[in-house]
Amino acid sequence: MSVIQKLKKSSLPKRIFRIAFRLIGLLPRKKRTVFFESFHARQYSDSPRAIYEYMLEHHPEYELVWSIDKRAEQLFKTHGVPYVKRFTPRWFIEFPRAKYWVNNVRLPGWMPKPPGTIYVQTWHGTPLKKLGLDIEMVHMPGTDTDRYRKNFLSESSKWDFLVSPNPYSTKIFKRAFGYKGNVIESGYPRNDLLTNFTESEVRTVRETLGIPEGKKVMLYAPTWRDHEFYEKGKYKFEFQFDLEQWREQFSEEWVLLTRMHYLIAENFDFSGYDGAVIDVSGYPDIRDLYIVSDMLITDYSSVFFDFSVLNRPIVFYMYDLDQYRDQLRGFYFPIENEAPGPIVRTEEELFDVIRNAGQLQPENSEVYRKFRQTFTSLEDGHATERVVGTFLGK
Repeated sequence: MSVIQKLKKSSLPKRIFRIAFRLIGLLPRKKRTVFFESFHARQYSDSPRAIYEYMLEHHPEYELVWSIDKRAEQLFKTHGVPYVKRFTPRWFIEFPRAKYWVNNVRLPGWMPKPPGTIYVQTWHGTPLKKLGLDIEMVHMPGTDTDRYRKNFLSESSKWDFLVSPNPYSTKIFKRAFGYKGNVIESGYPRNDLLTNFTESEVRTVRETLGIPEGKKVMLYAPTWRDHEFYEKGKYKFEFQFDLEQWREQFSEEWVLLTRMHYLIAENFDFSGYDGAVIDVSGYPDIRDLYIVSDMLITDYSSVFFDFSVLNRPIVFYMYDLDQYRDQLRGFYFPIENEAPGPIVRTEEELFDVIRNAGQLQPENSEVYRKFRQTFTSLEDGHATERVVGTFLGK
């Protein structure tokens, strides 16, 4: 093992970082500086992006900067977004002094919150599967149940505001995160686009992705499995339906967009499917994919809560439902009874539903209507305005 590898495995760098971070954090706050991160500083997406874009338009008096992983630099250059690479000397000078932090996942555990900093945690989804302190047994690599819970409590103690999309989530978040601070029950900023988009925006996304004129779009967006992994932060995933069979049966009418969870390590090659299957895992923001999709196929991912804002068909491909529900995570409500769409467990059942997609009519479904009433009643296109107004105190 090289000296560099030994140093990476050592706790010494984290100790040095923590000391430097704490000392610089004692300097005066830069009261009009806001730092943003999304999904461990790897994406320009989600509610932090919605808040950034809103503030850029409505609060030009603030300095808005993104904290990014160095591997995401080209993405932020492409979007012309101001950024500072994580853990560089400039980052250590600027990030701890910012008055506001906006993030949608947990920060590194060694990172203390400086006095006077306001940390806005948007989180990244309405929960179906149990999370945080509600998980009875943690199966993730690199941790155990006790350590996982302690780390969650340590993180949530730093939050000054937690964004919640609905009353259901507020109740769960407070308990699952052990959170006693301010909750902004507003709807999700990232979902404002779903009620405000234009046909021009839809055309632009379709052209960017190369979706042929006249083809309908099916979005496949599954989540990760806690127990299927290569190492900490890198999870396995295998398709549970035959893509060649899908292409033969449905590609005349449909294009399939495949969106893997950001923690899934596989790089899939769909070049042999003649454009019938398009990998959109690296596409910056899933909200654009929602507005071009005529139907969503998912499993236990929170994407179906957001997609339901559009009142479009959702199919749940839950091939491992019993194991996921009873052994891995557990659910907060009986999805078998309350899912706003059919649940299928085999490729045959999935393909049969797709063949009869015309029968999926959310506008005529009482279950879908009740689902939207419970989970999307606040999604009116003004969530970002409510969130920003609250944490800025305006």
